[in-house]
Amino acid sequence: MAWGVSGSSSRVIAAWRVGDWAPRRLHFTVRGMLLMGLACLFWATGVSPAASQQENPGAGKSGATGGIEQQALKAEDTLISPNDLLFIQVFDVEQMTREYRVNATGTVDFPLLAEPVPVAGLTPQQAAKVISQKCIEAGVLTRPQISVTVRESRLHSVAVAGAVKSPQLYPVFGRISLLDILTQAGGVADDAGLIVTITRGEASRRMLAAGGEPAAPGEDPKSTSASGTVTINLQRLLENGDASLNVDVYPGDRVTVSRAGIVYVLGAVGKPGAYLLTEARQDMTVLKALALAGSLGPYAKGKKTVLLRPNPAAPKGHDEIPIDLHAMLKGNGADRPLLANDILFVPDSTALKALHRGADVMGMAVSYAGAAAIVQ
Repeated sequence: MAWGVSGSSSRVIAAWRVGDWAPRRLHFTVRGMLLMGLACLFWATGVSPAASQQENPGAGKSGATGGIEQQALKAEDTLISPNDLLFIQVFDVEQMTREYRVNATGTVDFPLLAEPVPVAGLTPQQAAKVISQKCIEAGVLTRPQISVTVRESRLHSVAVAGAVKSPQLYPVFGRISLLDILTQAGGVADDAGLIVTITRGEASRRMLAAGGEPAAPGEDPKSTSASGTVTINLQRLLENGDASLNVDVYPGDRVTVSRAGIVYVLGAVGKPGAYLLTEARQDMTVLKALALAGSLGPYAKGKKTVLLRPNPAAPKGHDEIPIDLHAMLKGNGADRPLLANDILFVPDSTALKALHRGADVMGMAVSYAGAAAIVQ
């Protein structure tokens, strides 16, 4: 106190003058001052201790490829494959924490290890344990804490094919719902049918075989493991919002959206063309197709109509079924159902058409002749 120092400093000096417990008091007081100094240092640099602890976990997050965010894979959702890009984080060892590419042989070259570490066919958690064990056996690390994350994978993807707007391979990390993968494919196309078929890959088969996931409606886990296919009613899923049909899709699965069947109406009709067998047209018949095509034209020979139905065993590759449209229209003949790829051909009367064309030409000639006479 003789030094004239006030505040906390005076208390520190005074502490040395008190009995046996004075040094202990000095110890805690100095430690408090050090902690205050460190706090001031963090505030001055604009970095908090909590923020500094969050930087390393952020580095381990996977990025985005092809506009699809790649999230860390769960151990039960995927297996590491050759050419995968792994992010291996070794806690407290920054020199070893980086990205590693799995070799074509399914191994990873890890620093300070004499031999590559086999990781293909393992889950990320299993790979982390194997690498840790190898490091301990080689004396590189005593108590390693290692995590493995799959950042890129050419094999861990879902193939979306059929009647979608953008059929292609989509990288998928972990499970994803059927609606989400269809959305990534741009949605279903205009000619989409009523059925979606999911061909299961290895990841989903393992899940179903282990009983880790409930089966889809009408899906038996045992039979699915054998056949590897799931059939979903697309209309119930999209229009009725049946959530039970929005099943999970896994890396390695293949999603195929069926195309709606098509019937063709050609020849002497109002609107010849191809007509989709949508839900409203599943029970397509000859008369319904004729109504869609705008009925018969003025020169149509309805009695000579022919239905061409594909048949590989037939000499011409199709069967020719005669149809009497006039009888059907009058109610004297039974309507006939149409199948996908059927062709309903209505011939026209060429002679009658030529006669009408000739009459038109004669009429035009007479008109021109009359106009010339008037002008003269």
